[in-house]
Amino acid sequence: MRIATWNIEWFAELFDDSNRLLADEEPSHRHKISRAAQADAIAWVLERIDADLTVVIEAPDTGTTRSTVTALEGFAAAYGLRQTRAMIGFPNHTMQEIAALYDPGRLTLRHLPMKTPHAPRFDATFRLDVDVDDQPDVHSFSKPPLELELTADGIAAPLRLIGVHAKSKAPHKTRSDADFLRVAIANRRKQLAQCVWLRRRIDDMLAADLPVIVLGDLNDGPGIDHYEKLFGRSSVEVVLGDPDDPGTLLHDPHAETWLNPRQGWTLSTARFYHRPLQRYVNALLDYIMVSPEIRREYRPRWRIWHPFDDPRIYADEPLRDALLTASDHFPVSIDLG
Repeated sequence: MRIATWNIEWFAELFDDSNRLLADEEPSHRHKISRAAQADAIAWVLERIDADLTVVIEAPDTGTTRSTVTALEGFAAAYGLRQTRAMIGFPNHTMQEIAALYDPGRLTLRHLPMKTPHAPRFDATFRLDVDVDDQPDVHSFSKPPLELELTADGIAAPLRLIGVHAKSKAPHKTRSDADFLRVAIANRRKQLAQCVWLRRRIDDMLAADLPVIVLGDLNDGPGIDHYEKLFGRSSVEVVLGDPDDPGTLLHDPHAETWLNPRQGWTLSTARFYHRPLQRYVNALLDYIMVSPEIRREYRPRWRIWHPFDDPRIYADEPLRDALLTASDHFPVSIDLG
């Protein structure tokens, strides 16, 4: 079984308010790329990855007339994808839903936000003191994580999947250096609180002997910025768990490369244009983390579909071009069994 996650930039802008696909020559929100070119590229990549399930980050939105499920299922039908069914959890108020696009002939999914003893559901609020004033702050998700139960032939026990799009740390629309610093620290506090909340639910699931996969865009990585020093560790390390408790430690080989910065190289899942430097920069933001039971039972194999870092993709010009056209993030996949 292949499971993937992919942050698809401005996917919502490829649909009108009646959920019809806008695959035309009008400009998309991708720089100098038409809506038709972006839509074709997204479909090409999904077909080539050929995942049984893809957790789509920044999926089309749900609102008064807009429907994530209708848009994604219509997209799959338009391009003849085998992943014909879509599912979301708690809708949010942004244009960036978290959704699952999957092949119903290969697996069964349920949105199943279980009750856990130490952390509320993701559509609730969570109290945690992150500014060291001994007063718990109230936190919420603008994009509540998607909790799924997956069953399939060849999978011994139902898997718990949690699709995540954690708070961005980027201090947008700041007007001074002091404002930049204030917003950056506030955003990291929010992100850290979200990841502590997530980790507590993971701990409760592991305590109930449930196999867990956490996947999506965490907008973070160990050592990714200097604000991390204020809080002791990155949000990714919080979600991975305590290295001194290997029975509850999640595993992602890409995340673990960040834990040894002296090796002199890094991996990346996203590519952005940096205007001051006038060049592209890379970042590791997207992950698939698995619990020890999954690692032991299914011998997972990971892949980042990066068009320049993976020589097989670089040699495949149509796939390489589609990945660069579709989004500023690249898919991550895992094969089980």
